[in-house]
Amino acid sequence: MSKLKIAVQKSGRLYDDSMKILKDVGISIDNGKDQLKASAKNFPLEVFYLRNGDIPQYLKDGVVDAAIIGENVLIEKGDKISVVEKLGFSSCKVSIAVPKAAKYNGVADLEGKRIATSYPNTVNQFLEKNNVKAHLHIINGSVEIAPNIGLADAIVDIVSSGSTLYKNGLKEVEILLKSEAVLAVSPLISSENQQILNKLQFRLQSVLRGRQSKYVLLNAPNDKIETIVNILPGMNSPTILPLAKEGWSSLHSVINKNEFWEVIDELKKNGAEGILVCPIENMVL
Repeated sequence: MSKLKIAVQKSGRLYDDSMKILKDVGISIDNGKDQLKASAKNFPLEVFYLRNGDIPQYLKDGVVDAAIIGENVLIEKGDKISVVEKLGFSSCKVSIAVPKAAKYNGVADLEGKRIATSYPNTVNQFLEKNNVKAHLHIINGSVEIAPNIGLADAIVDIVSSGSTLYKNGLKEVEILLKSEAVLAVSPLISSENQQILNKLQFRLQSVLRGRQSKYVLLNAPNDKIETIVNILPGMNSPTILPLAKEGWSSLHSVINKNEFWEVIDELKKNGAEGILVCPIENMVL
């Protein structure tokens, strides 16, 4: 039986998040320490543990069928590789940073400057778009140190919390792009493995919907039900069940987690009581 070959970063935060979501979709992977390849026990899938920067080429060559990879890496190295699902984790930015003491009024200030980066294609596209010419120093590794040793006037690198910039005396001045983990697919994937990928994507979508939602149960007087139903942004319409207490009902619905507290406040104002909120593991539509 054919197996879907999927690449993930072999270490770091993206690795941890990738393995967690595969576990959450019910895929059990027996990966021993330092293994570069492992098979799933209960799904036709093999996981390849690779350097993040090498994954785009593996996708182009068809060595792997799909990958969980940072969108920023695909933008830099993965032209002609399709993204089929954004996964909502491992968020970061690719940003320009300069020394804290440096004056910066806009992109024009980069004219003629030396910029250290491991994202030359991304930087060149940005500079061309803004009609700015600068000198790029390509560095793989700790880019943040470049201004401190006199190698560069600015850097372009991944920024998550900004703590690394702060420790190295730098400040973020421009955001080139925002990135998150994505599911990418090889242009050479076989039709058989595409069907397996579709099954995996269906599971991923169910988990991602669950992560974005909360299940809500509440009690309300019957004369408030219509108002409360209009407040609840449910999937279709809430479930309403009569309570033993005369004149009262229980309502069950789903709330988007980004709207959660605002909706809860409105529900309380309009007579809802005994509000119970539960996480959702999967939501299949």
